[in-house]
Amino acid sequence: MNPVNPVNPADPVNPLPPRATRTDARTNRARILAVAGEAFAASASGASTTSMTSIAKQAGVGVGTLYRHFPTREALIVELYHQEIQKVIDLAHTLAASRLPIEALRLWFDEVARYGQLKYGVAEVIHAATNGGLDDENYEPFLGAIAVLLDAGATAGVLKPGIEPEDVLLQLSVLWRIPPGPGSRQRAARILDLVVDGLRTHR
Repeated sequence: MNPVNPVNPADPVNPLPPRATRTDARTNRARILAVAGEAFAASASGASTTSMTSIAKQAGVGVGTLYRHFPTREALIVELYHQEIQKVIDLAHTLAASRLPIEALRLWFDEVARYGQLKYGVAEVIHAATNGGLDDENYEPFLGAIAVLLDAGATAGVLKPGIEPEDVLLQLSVLWRIPPGPGSRQRAARILDLVVDGLRTHR
């Protein structure tokens, strides 16, 4: 008696191929997040003009696949926010270990500006999802990233000692109020030049 194939009873020998492997699912999820990040950053009004259907199309997946990973637009935005801000946090430690303090700080600020373009237009969603920032698990690690760069600069004597990371974060928060579009990068660069200049020791 031939054994019954529980996956494909009509064929006891050759099972049907699985619909998708875990690797496929991870690849699809990563592609969706990458496309969504680019789309939200490019849109002058953030996620409000970017449809889930267009994101699925650009990512090369079906709409159903997108919604299996992210049941709502808000879920997609929040996941993208956590992914992007973790990259920014990790970069601070990498730069502090590999670049001169002022260079490390400025390069990191540039990345914060890039992240600000993503956050523009979706800030209200993130604000609501994190209870106004009170439940944001990334808040303390982000402050820690700032502290690493400030401490390196203070130790080298090129940044003022005793600067509060929260004060710097408050200054940086203006970056996610700059609307994407022509001249936005130049404006962010000018603002960051002012911030860095205020942090220097000016010997």
